[in-house]
Amino acid sequence: MTAVEIAALVVVIVCMAATALLALAAVSLLRTLKTLRALTADLHEKALPLIVDLQDIVCHAADEQRRLSDVIKRVERISHTVDSASKLLYKAFAPPLIKSVSLMSGAGKAAKRLRSRHHDSNGDTS
Repeated sequence: MTAVEIAALVVVIVCMAATALLALAAVSLLRTLKTLRALTADLHEKALPLIVDLQDIVCHAADEQRRLSDVIKRVERISHTVDSASKLLYKAFAPPLIKSVSLMSGAGKAAKRLRSRHHDSNGDTS
């Protein structure tokens, strides 16, 4: 065997070893790919109902948010109406009420004066 033949034989053996290693790597990749496909199918099978449930929950939450927004708007309108009514009642009743209190206070003072004069005049005649 010549040196060229030995070199060719070494190259052939190295190529065969490299081919065997690549074949093993390819088999390993195929196994991993098969496992990955199975996991993806399992994930799809389990996740799809969860996604559907999540969509239902989000739709329900959006509906509730719209209802709550409507309720808040109504409460704000009612609050504004009550505030306006309160101001109107205050403007309507405050002046007469103040006048009534003043009148009662004045009447009470007048009654005290009359009583004190009445007692003073009764005290002189006794």
